[in-house]
Amino acid sequence: MCGISGVLDLSHRFDNAELHTTVLKMVNTLHHRGPDDSGAWADPEAGIALGHRRLSIVDLSPEGHQPMRSVCGRYVISFNGEIYNFRALRGELETLGHRFRGHSDTEVMLACLAQWGLLPSVKRFNGMFAFALWDREERKLYLVRDRLGEKPLYYGWMGKTFLFGSELKALRAHRSFKGELNRDALTLYLRHCYIPAPYSIYRNVYKVQPGVVVTIDPADSIGSFSTDCYWSARAAAERGVAEPFSGSSQDAADRLGELLGDAVKLRMHADVPLGAFLSGGLDSSTVVALMQAQCEKRVQTFTIGFHEARYNEAESAKAVARHLGTEHTELYVRPEEAMAVIPRLAALYDEPFADSSQIPTFLISQLARRHVTVSLSGDGGDELFGGYDRYFLGTNIWGKISPISIGLRRLGAQGLKKISPALWQAMFRGLHPFLPGRLKTKNPGDKLDRLAELLMTESPDALYLGLVSHWKRPASLVYGASEPKTVLTDHSQWANLPHFLQRMMYLDTMSYLPDDILVKVDRASMGVSLEARVPFLDHRLVEFAWQIPLSMKVRNGQGKWLLRQLLHRYVPKALVERPKMGFGVPIDVWLRGPLREWADTLLDEKHLKDQAIFDPNPIRTMWAEHLSGRQDCQYYLWDILMFQSWLEHENSNGVM
Repeated sequence: MCGISGVLDLSHRFDNAELHTTVLKMVNTLHHRGPDDSGAWADPEAGIALGHRRLSIVDLSPEGHQPMRSVCGRYVISFNGEIYNFRALRGELETLGHRFRGHSDTEVMLACLAQWGLLPSVKRFNGMFAFALWDREERKLYLVRDRLGEKPLYYGWMGKTFLFGSELKALRAHRSFKGELNRDALTLYLRHCYIPAPYSIYRNVYKVQPGVVVTIDPADSIGSFSTDCYWSARAAAERGVAEPFSGSSQDAADRLGELLGDAVKLRMHADVPLGAFLSGGLDSSTVVALMQAQCEKRVQTFTIGFHEARYNEAESAKAVARHLGTEHTELYVRPEEAMAVIPRLAALYDEPFADSSQIPTFLISQLARRHVTVSLSGDGGDELFGGYDRYFLGTNIWGKISPISIGLRRLGAQGLKKISPALWQAMFRGLHPFLPGRLKTKNPGDKLDRLAELLMTESPDALYLGLVSHWKRPASLVYGASEPKTVLTDHSQWANLPHFLQRMMYLDTMSYLPDDILVKVDRASMGVSLEARVPFLDHRLVEFAWQIPLSMKVRNGQGKWLLRQLLHRYVPKALVERPKMGFGVPIDVWLRGPLREWADTLLDEKHLKDQAIFDPNPIRTMWAEHLSGRQDCQYYLWDILMFQSWLEHENSNGVM
């Protein structure tokens, strides 16, 4: 795993030494992504320079040094990631006459490019990757990202200079960089707690989207680029549903075991110590079970625990580890240790990001890095096999409200809205001793307010957008902004899928998975120089998952049915069948206690007015409601706080 950066300067102002110095300055901001080696390559005549930081995983020798040139001399590459099937590709290339000096996947990639060209080669790669390729013959620059978006890559024009890098900090290190806040993208952040690709927090800076090749041709007009899609989640979903798996559930479980087992096996190849994150849930337990089944030595597994029972998964993880016989390490984290991560988040994530599970994800990465350099993760199982609670909440709510006319639903919503969430809370508190158990719910006022919002939705897809939204009208909160379209709101990007639940899974795969889950895992793990690998996102498995009939994913109101059948072959049902917990920390309590002073400073009314970015009134109202305990506003407030913390970090570094 590595960090990459580069520059294409069409002013041709710099000689070879200056280009090397410039790109090394950029890439050295990514030292955490690649502490083992650094390199630069430049062609001053073309104005191109590529930089690389290396975390040595496969072929630890100098033969893996990057940027690397192809044997034929045509291509130069700076590559971040792993090509898991490179050994098979190398064998095929050797039969065609290719010879190799080392044992790295990068050298194999270059031979593939020389043999078959860019797009045919990328379609053959099974891996996670983001790379920059300079074609010295055609004098074009290509930026390429893996199919599901495991590895990041940012890019943008700054005048006559094109910049790119694994993280925004690499672009900011260039003298031409201008950091202008993208207020439109900020509205997306407030809705989702992340900024979806292709947008970034800066104007004129973008993210390469999953499965896409971006081409920069210096012969074209300055500021232009083109994109090509080499793999599409939409096509995979539509094809899978149109051509479903026709075997029995036993056959499907067998096939799933073969594909996931091979995905795990490929991701266990490394020349450094390797382990796995283990929460004790279905996904990570399945990955660890398949690892241990294929490994003679005990697999190293890692879990963090919290003393707050509602956030603690350590006991479940320990039970699974004991049954599988792994070499298990657990660490119970004190609240002050978790909160100590918060000041690091702005620099770690580089743009506003407000999924609070970023804190425990960093802590478990930090724990694992003390023992291993590579760790496998169970991410992706929920999107592929229907595991999120909102899938069932969404289908259940729509099933209940859709028979009621929209007019009556609006009347009901208006009635609920006439009473504030705080007053609902007070009423439920007074009636609490007399209520049946099913009505003794946490934060009833918030839930009724959310129900009112959902009652007014006119379609199941609008209902889904409401379920995944934090701030419901973010453009009204950000001065001078309008909310751009994304895959969630642009129906032209939707897959043609017959069932509401399938559409929710598809939209999560297109947005929440790459822009939240995988960002969180990448930044947290690479922040401690740990490589995280995700077997569920092997594209062969993703394509098969879409062929699995919905009836084999969801049964009796429960998701991941087929995955459970596979896991129960290795782990007793009683050890893994438990309510889904998530991976969180008690932000709601911390904001009323030890984090209050920090939050008070960032949410100060005068401070907000002076910035002239947000309308302070709804923020201040929500802060008061949260402090009083009348409402739990942690998700809304965490969005604002993480942005404010990021902005403070930017200002302190003179960027904004």
